[in-house]
Amino acid sequence: MKTDIQIAQEAVMNKISDIAAKLDLTEDDIELYGKYKCKISLETMEKLKEKKDGKLILVTAINPTPAGEGKSTVTVGLGQALCKLNKNAVIALREPSLGPVFGIKGGAAGGGYAQVVPMEDINLHFTGDFHAITSANNLLCAAIDNHIHQGNSLNIDARRIVFKRVMDMNDRALRQIVVGLGGKINGFPREDGFMITVASEIMAILCLAENLQDLRERFGNIIVAYNMDGEPVFCRDLNVQGAMTLLMKDAIKPNMVQTLENTPALVHGGPFANIAHGCNSIIATKMALKLGDYVVTEAGFGADLGAEKFLDIKCRFGNLKPDCVVIVATIRALKHHGGVKKDMLNTPDVKAVAKGMENLHKQIENINKFGLPAVVAINKFITDSDEEIKYVKEYCESIGAKVALSEVWEKGGQGGIELANKVIETLDNCESNFKPIYDVDMSIKDKMNKIAREIYGADDVVFSSGAEKQIAELEKFGLDKKPLCVAKTQYSLSDNPALLGRPSGFTIEVKEVRISNGAGFIVVLTGNIMTMPGLPKVPAAERMDIMKDGTIVGLF
Repeated sequence: MKTDIQIAQEAVMNKISDIAAKLDLTEDDIELYGKYKCKISLETMEKLKEKKDGKLILVTAINPTPAGEGKSTVTVGLGQALCKLNKNAVIALREPSLGPVFGIKGGAAGGGYAQVVPMEDINLHFTGDFHAITSANNLLCAAIDNHIHQGNSLNIDARRIVFKRVMDMNDRALRQIVVGLGGKINGFPREDGFMITVASEIMAILCLAENLQDLRERFGNIIVAYNMDGEPVFCRDLNVQGAMTLLMKDAIKPNMVQTLENTPALVHGGPFANIAHGCNSIIATKMALKLGDYVVTEAGFGADLGAEKFLDIKCRFGNLKPDCVVIVATIRALKHHGGVKKDMLNTPDVKAVAKGMENLHKQIENINKFGLPAVVAINKFITDSDEEIKYVKEYCESIGAKVALSEVWEKGGQGGIELANKVIETLDNCESNFKPIYDVDMSIKDKMNKIAREIYGADDVVFSSGAEKQIAELEKFGLDKKPLCVAKTQYSLSDNPALLGRPSGFTIEVKEVRISNGAGFIVVLTGNIMTMPGLPKVPAAERMDIMKDGTIVGLF
């Protein structure tokens, strides 16, 4: 069986200028990054503003297993299938982070015969967007410490600097550090720490900004610290928002590549969904809606995380209205939620599938609560039995949910025809009555309770004493009327990764509440969520190499 990278390396790619031409984009609309990658000019959006938007299809999933279950693969495959049905489809995805690529995933550009290419470039440095984000973030950090060193006219309390440095790599040693050591010339010693780039507020701002000036204004609104009087200090007080925007002048432009079947794909931005809002950029999604009649996009992890944030944060800021949601489920993941151990997931077990269906049922309910129709995609693995697939289909039909088998990993777009037809049928016959799950003018506690009870199925939410103080401070400064971005484990509907299926009788524990004022949302941290992951015992990086002839191996 060929690996993903072998399949990708055998792909016959069209020049990206030819892909652009299919969407009526001219040479003036694109900026080439070699033969197979380009950025789309922001002026193109102005040119297309009167064009009618296409249909917006969101792909989400049940709570995944640690291995991931192919949500990006289904997204790509569905886009390819729509094109096979002669539909003008465009895909909109996030960019992969180097941390997971070299850590566990080994790549995140789809899989099998449903991939975006050039796969190696997308998974590595791509067009340099993440480097720009990292540089802009760390310029602000350098400005903070330099300001204190040069006299601290803003009276910044060095104990209350809340903006952290970032790098796009899993490096647990950098979670908690001390900076400024080595004497007077090196500044004032203080505790600090790194986050991974995809958790940075700069990343969130890139993905929520409407244009370059909006990006600059949002940068200026970042709260970097508090002064000795307990008042917030903003990025604009340090006067570096202009320089940060300068670093992002190219990164803000959406990237375009193609699938193995030459379907256009916009790949732009990449916030994590368990510690950030988990969606590609508003700019890329809106651009795709102008370029295609059908836009297939994704939100990270399960519907309780990525989809909730897509619908409550991204759609609110971008004035987006999804038309349909696809929920990806695998037999393996359903058995996992039914209590089957990892080494037995390939063994047929209809009873375990039946037990695990509770998780899928809850995620369908969650999507319906937003007023959206849902289609279940069974992402087929070769180990799935006919009896297991039949059970899932019959269960979904019994609760009134549309369901289709997806074999895009093995067959590419052809393997997604059944799913594509089901999605088109849903779009033609089911109306979207989309509405966010909560009102932003509710209190922070009421918003959190709404999400926890309605989406997670929790009985209650408890706030630590520290979180209580942080909420009171946000209320004091009038910063509480914003959407919530909940940092939570992806493996469970609860904040405990060990509680699988559809747990009940649990309480969500809020440990910390932070303001991402530039992004425009409030981050609520639950459970044991870390914003700087670590590498596993055997990192994927150990299997990667480049051969004498330049061939890359080891990317999955």
